[in-house]
Amino acid sequence: MSILKISRLGHPILRRVAAPLTADVLASADLQRLIDDMVATMVDEEGIGLAAPQVHASVRLVVLGDPDADAEDSDSLPLTVLANPIWRFRSAETDEAWEGCLSLPGLRGWVPRSLRVVVGGIDRTGRAVEITAQGYLARVLQHEIDHLDGVLYPDRMTDLTRLTFLDEYRRYWQPDPDGDDDGDED
Repeated sequence: MSILKISRLGHPILRRVAAPLTADVLASADLQRLIDDMVATMVDEEGIGLAAPQVHASVRLVVLGDPDADAEDSDSLPLTVLANPIWRFRSAETDEAWEGCLSLPGLRGWVPRSLRVVVGGIDRTGRAVEITAQGYLARVLQHEIDHLDGVLYPDRMTDLTRLTFLDEYRRYWQPDPDGDDDGDED
């Protein structure tokens, strides 16, 4: 497996609509190697998700989750490979939370997302899958699938005053582990 170079904000591939994958291409050794390399890259970069355009491949493919997660643990996100995702449902009810992105290193933004989603697609073996998700998993799916449509999280933000560098996020915005969430220093 190889660690792939991450495309960063400003690279045109991040603004293109990615091409769907055919069953033959998905089954190919090259595409299976891309999936393995994407997982290795995501883990190496300490990300929770990665879309193919982020590694300079304009195809409709995302990987997300933790390869070492316990599938029985309801709080974990097991490794998921999803090709050709199609939205079946996105709730009108939304929530805002902080997001980061490997293609926008060192930044965080306050992003609204649907609380519940259902997405269809195919897994790495070509089998049809449907994922019903809420909360964090729903957010991760929306973030990664946005990449396939040339959308980055700042495009979803409603208040750009809450786009911040990571150091400032940690200093002023990150919730205090002691429960003092006012952002002030003690």
